[in-house]
Formats: sequence, structure tokens, C-alpha cells
Amino acid sequence: MRQELPDASARRCDTDEVTRRVLLVEDDPRVRRVLRLALEDEGYHVSEAGTGEQGLADLPREEPDVVLLDVMLPDTDGFSVCREIRHRSNVPVIMVTARSDSHDVVAGLEAGADDYVTKPLVAKELSARIRALLRRVEPAVDHRPRRPVVGDLSIGLDDGVVLRDGEPVALTRTEFRLLAELAVAEGRILSREDLLDKVWGYGYFGDSRIVDVHIRRLRTKVERDPASPRYVVTARGLGYRLAG
Repeated sequence: MRQELPDASARRCDTDEVTRRVLLVEDDPRVRRVLRLALEDEGYHVSEAGTGEQGLADLPREEPDVVLLDVMLPDTDGFSVCREIRHRSNVPVIMVTARSDSHDVVAGLEAGADDYVTKPLVAKELSARIRALLRRVEPAVDHRPRRPVVGDLSIGLDDGVVLRDGEPVALTRTEFRLLAELAVAEGRILSREDLLDKVWGYGYFGDSRIVDVHIRRLRTKVERDPASPRYVVTARGLGYRLAG
């Protein structure tokens, strides 16, 4: 049975003064110590887990705002842990991989991660990525239409609830942001660079493959036939758009 965890953002007030909680799942105690000290210097509260099993056990107790998850763990791999986190929670997950050009990047995103960083980690860069991720998963206050309807999809820009034929669709926060940006574009094509800017933030220095992987995951949830998408369609060579 799926175990629903509290939404961390619901516990936080809208202020930069609130201490954000990071759950660090990493088997090397030296790396954990260095990262914990560096992130604490940046103002985060850090809890540590040395195994995937411990990380999953700590998840409901710590109620983190973000999980920093290493790919290589002694008892399992980070991909499996990430998939299990996704069964339980929509907490943002950043995967830590050894090489940016390896299959680990795509595999981690396919498992449900929101972003990735590569080793060796630079504390300031890591902190910036965490801040950017937390900013983009916070609900935005603006004057856009509150619940655009596209076919049998109803997209709640205010409450983050997506319905298909009246039934809720479970999306991660990043998947929702992608869908919301496409909906607000009202059929206009958004390039990968547009989506990187709007969803991951200006100056994102990761791989544009992150957009394609999240689009694929989004289609598996909102399309009846993801192989022949009706809503989230590709404009070949240009980007993506939401079609009615």
C-alpha cells in the first residue's frame, strides 16, 4: 500500500528565513561529513543516512524538503531507492552521479529524480542547485488562469492538482511545473531551452536531456497512449507544446 507522507512545503511558511531540511543518503562517512558541514554552513539542516534502507526509514520521520541521493549504495542502488521514494512522496530528489555522460543521469531521471549533480561535488554549486530546485517546486503567485482545461485534462495551477476525466493524476512537482508551463503557453511551442529556463531556472547548467526524460515520464501519466501522445506533443526540431 502506498504510504502518503506530509507535503513538506505545507509545513513551511513563505519566507527565506525558514531552515530547509536535507536528507543526505550517502554511504561514505567522510563524504557525508564534508557535505553536512558545507550545507549547514549554507543554512540547511542536514540529516544523514548511510544506506538506502535507512534513508527510506528516515523519510517519514525527517520530512525533508529535498533528498540528496547517491547512486551507489551498499545495500541497493539509488535508482531503486528513488523509485520507492516516488511511491511514498513527491519530495524533490537530487541524484548524485559519478559522470555526467553516463547512463546514470538518464536512469536517475527515469526513476523519478528531479535533478542530478555529478562528483566531485562543489558545495556552493550544490547549494545553488538545491535552492533552485526548492524555488521551482514552491507554488508561484501570479495572475495566470487558475485551472486551464485541455481535452479531458484539468490543470490546477493554484493547487497543483491535475485531473484526467475527473480522476487525480499523481505527478512529481517537476512534472507538474512542466505541464503547467505548457498549459500557460496555450498551444505555443516551448523549446527545451525555454523549459529549462522556466522550470529549472535561468542559468541551469545541466544537460537538456533532463527535459526529454521528464516529458517522457509526464506522458506516461497524462496520456492514454504515451507512444502516440495527444496532449504533450513534440514539434520536431523545435520543442514541445500542449495540444487540445
